[in-house]
Amino acid sequence: MAKPKNRLLLLLLVVLSISTAAVFFIRSALDSCESRRDGQAADAAAPEKDPLGFMRSKRVLLVSHELSLSGGPLLLMELAFLLRGAGAEVVWITNQKSVEINEVTYSLEHKMLNQGVQVLSAKGQEAIDASLKADLVVLNTAVAGKWLDPVLKEHVPQVLPKILWWIHEMRGHYFKLEYVKHLPFVAGAMIDSHTTAEYWKNRTRERLGIKMPQTYVVHLGNSKELMEVAEDSVARRVLREHIRESLGVRNEDLLFAIINSVSRGKGQDLFLHAFHESLQLIQDQKLQVPSIHAVVVGSDVNAQTKFEMELRSFVSNKGIQGHVHFVNKTLTVAPYLAAIDVLVQNSQARGECFGRITIEAMAFQLPVLGTAAGGTTEIVVDGTTGLLHPAGKEGVTLLAKNIVKLATHVEQRQTMGRKGYERVKERFMEHHMAERIALVLKEVIQKSKRLSHS
Repeated sequence: MAKPKNRLLLLLLVVLSISTAAVFFIRSALDSCESRRDGQAADAAAPEKDPLGFMRSKRVLLVSHELSLSGGPLLLMELAFLLRGAGAEVVWITNQKSVEINEVTYSLEHKMLNQGVQVLSAKGQEAIDASLKADLVVLNTAVAGKWLDPVLKEHVPQVLPKILWWIHEMRGHYFKLEYVKHLPFVAGAMIDSHTTAEYWKNRTRERLGIKMPQTYVVHLGNSKELMEVAEDSVARRVLREHIRESLGVRNEDLLFAIINSVSRGKGQDLFLHAFHESLQLIQDQKLQVPSIHAVVVGSDVNAQTKFEMELRSFVSNKGIQGHVHFVNKTLTVAPYLAAIDVLVQNSQARGECFGRITIEAMAFQLPVLGTAAGGTTEIVVDGTTGLLHPAGKEGVTLLAKNIVKLATHVEQRQTMGRKGYERVKERFMEHHMAERIALVLKEVIQKSKRLSHS
């Protein structure tokens, strides 16, 4: 019995070492929204052995609005490690940082320091000097724009021409002039999906009266580490058994999981409504299917938010506690992807900007039930790699029917999973990101040099 246990511990340690296994990496496929919208120019380029090699000895400053386990900071950390791997000198600044010691922040900062990334205070002369000396400055998220004026002050005009502004937000409340007033004057903007890029272009013009700079679309991609776990049948089996045992479900049970931070915008409430409807459909139609379960990964037992209390009350009131499992938020989602049968991506309103977890699930050959909104529509091929439903309450019944459809059609579920994996291999891998991000960084750095000398 010792060997399986040791094997499991080893696998879990490997998974824990994946720097952003929980949420949204930046492995990206980049196309200019204006000059390379169809991606053909990028694909036509001959692959280089190290496409980011030209960044060797370049000085790069990365400015994050915060340092946490949320998507934006983790994406920027991935970029930091990629640039360090290419030989760049990388400096990190966190604008909104708690004065109290934070375990997560401490851990992430030391992960960066161990990779050779310098970590500086957001304010003071060191931050100004780093900005002036940098060949490239990356502002991460719209909110990071709040760092410019208070810190750089009179130096802002000198720094703007070398800024690449990486935007992930889809929510309307981020469209504030105090955040993005400098946006038209930077070297370029980088956004995670065509849908979001179009939204920002229209919204900034109509609401704020400003024009977007040259904009590049960043389709994220899976890391080599995650793919190694996804493609290792032994690892998947051991992780599957471990997680299912911890949840108290059998091997033959069907697990439909939503893996996002628990919030109304991510749609856990509507997912649970749909799941309850699916149980009723199965019962009413007397369908012969394995026991189905809903897994909500991204809970926060310490926070006890009003929304989470609503979710738990709904489950209790409907008497479906035996079918619904809440899992605390985690950096390591690979074990859950190995354990489940279907991913539900139920982000509401305009959907996910991209949705890193979607391509991670597809790497594990899982079909995806997603909202027909945002970047999900650029990842999931409806009817081929998954099934889409409308956002909002009107999507609940269709999602319920789709849950039943995949529960009752084993072959369709497996075929969609295989097709999703093939799509990941074709479009959403690390080497796709490396080749295309290199084109963007080259363009931005060349443009920043021209602007600086004009």
